[in-house]
Amino acid sequence: QVQLVESGGGLVQAGGSLRLSCAASGRTFSSYVMGWFRQAPGKEREFVAAIRWSSGNTLYADSMKGRFTISRDNAKNTMYLQSDSLRPEDTAVYYCAAKYGSALYSREGYDYWGQGTQVTVSS
Repeated sequence: QVQLVESGGGLVQAGGSLRLSCAASGRTFSSYVMGWFRQAPGKEREFVAAIRWSSGNTLYADSMKGRFTISRDNAKNTMYLQSDSLRPEDTAVYYCAAKYGSALYSREGYDYWGQGTQVTVSS
């Protein structure tokens, strides 16, 4: 059974940085795509970035390019989201997700989700 556990959220001032982590277990993730999503209060969940575990190829939402960096550590079975130059509008619950297969460029089809980690950016 796939388990995803996020950590690293918190309160940060505008302009600051956070590194979110997603510890994955229960599978060998070489055949998976993993992604980060976020949901702000009163808004729909939105895609942030994704990574194909085997190749390290990445995909970003256009609005996230340049400030967010997704990566993974094979040895630790952990995915990261480095978030820089944070803005108050980045305040949201950030979720990691996983799907079997190599469909990096589809934002659909994620079957497994973590519980989320809160990021709050103060102005």
